[in-house]
Amino acid sequence: MNFLTMDINIAYSMVNMKLRDFYSSLDDLCEDMDISKGELTEHFENNGYIYNENTNQFIVK
Repeated sequence: MNFLTMDINIAYSMVNMKLRDFYSSLDDLCEDMDISKGELTEHFENNGYIYNENTNQFIVK
């Protein structure tokens, strides 16, 4: 699954669902799915979202 190429709204929803239901951190998700954390966070930041470690979710800037 490539979150970098799918519609940002779908990617936002799917990543947050996975973080909420399956992973205790963004690091765990990225490691398990073999995704670059830097590329993922940059992609989301470029589209108006930032990662909040306290809630383990991407949120609107």
